[in-house]
Amino acid sequence: MKIQSVHALQIFDSRGHPTVEAIVELENGVRGRGLVPSGASTGSHEAIELRDGDPARFRGKSVFRAVAHVDGEIARAVVGRDAFDQAAIDDRLVRLDGTSDKSRLGANALLGVSMAVAQATAAARAVPLYESLGGGAGTLLPLPEIQIFGGGKHAHGRIDIQDFMVMALRARTYEEALEVTFNVYHAAADVMRGRGGLAGVADEGGYWPNFDRNEDVFEALLAAIVQAGYTPGREVGLSLDIAATDLFREGHYELGREKRRFTSEQFSALLLGWMEKYPIVSIEDPMAEDDWDGWRRMNVAIGRRCQLIGDDHFTTNLARIDRGIAAGTANAVLIKLNQIGTVTETLRAIRRTQAAGWLPVVSARSGETEDAFIAHLAVATNAGQLKVGSFSRSERMAKWNEVLRIHQHLGARARFVGAGIFSEHGITLPSR
Repeated sequence: MKIQSVHALQIFDSRGHPTVEAIVELENGVRGRGLVPSGASTGSHEAIELRDGDPARFRGKSVFRAVAHVDGEIARAVVGRDAFDQAAIDDRLVRLDGTSDKSRLGANALLGVSMAVAQATAAARAVPLYESLGGGAGTLLPLPEIQIFGGGKHAHGRIDIQDFMVMALRARTYEEALEVTFNVYHAAADVMRGRGGLAGVADEGGYWPNFDRNEDVFEALLAAIVQAGYTPGREVGLSLDIAATDLFREGHYELGREKRRFTSEQFSALLLGWMEKYPIVSIEDPMAEDDWDGWRRMNVAIGRRCQLIGDDHFTTNLARIDRGIAAGTANAVLIKLNQIGTVTETLRAIRRTQAAGWLPVVSARSGETEDAFIAHLAVATNAGQLKVGSFSRSERMAKWNEVLRIHQHLGARARFVGAGIFSEHGITLPSR
């Protein structure tokens, strides 16, 4: 089935910032759309989203150049090509851009088209996107990783740690995992309301962190878990995104709210102390993106009893993932489509992660759209985990809800192993 037309427009993400939507139409009239997310806490090795930089228009954040690239050069390169050959189209897009970071045409332009082709292909096949992407092999519903308190750049530095999340460790179904999270999320609001500290939500829907110290958040979150009727570390585990690259300045890690400064070794010791004190089952970006020694140190210390996820450390980049596997720096990779720029490269990153016996964690960005592509991606690849932010705001709930629909469509073929995915990959969570 050949591509008949390609065009794009500027739309807006969940922060109200401009982003790209691409539309691909096939020769039979079927269309697919690709809505591109955008991150705030970004690694320096990510593919580059192209923005116009004109302060007179949308404070420099407009994407009219990226849209023009889709309508012009990109359209000319892919119109007439076979939409069913996603890899060939994506490889063509990468060669067309010609840069290592997709900065010429913009990763946002390339990704929009790549996602739109995938959506159009699924529509032409008259199957759901997860079935089209996974060739019918995807049946595993993901364990949700859901933010309760948002910090870091997602809350203007109100606390230093970016995400305080929960995972339903004993949930037997995807639906039960959502119910546990619902209970903890709303209990957290009750806790904060009782303390006079309820102050709205951050970028990803988690509560605005009205705290003076990072460790105060742990205490509030544990109180919420207990108030919801669960035992911390038993039914509900904690997951952190440190986003340590944002804390790394001039060779040291800094907790700005607490005015504390650490060497790499000292910062590792701080985090390991938290691991002993709190029921943390997953930790993301505990060290800065290029602190390879720090990453190895953390993996040696906790890699067999905790999920250790590289985000900025890997940026969904196959070369960096390969280096991390060889060096033994983590045991999981955060997967973000717009970090690398095409669907095919994302699928390759997931497969490489799985081939190494590591865990892929499919993730949204802080600047999201109403699109639920990543829900399908998680199921299509049997990734086993999905992280999209909190349990509020429609751009977040759209993803959680889409997995419910996928479950209904899969019927008896659907599988859910929940936190069992950790033991399947050699991670033995501490018993509490």
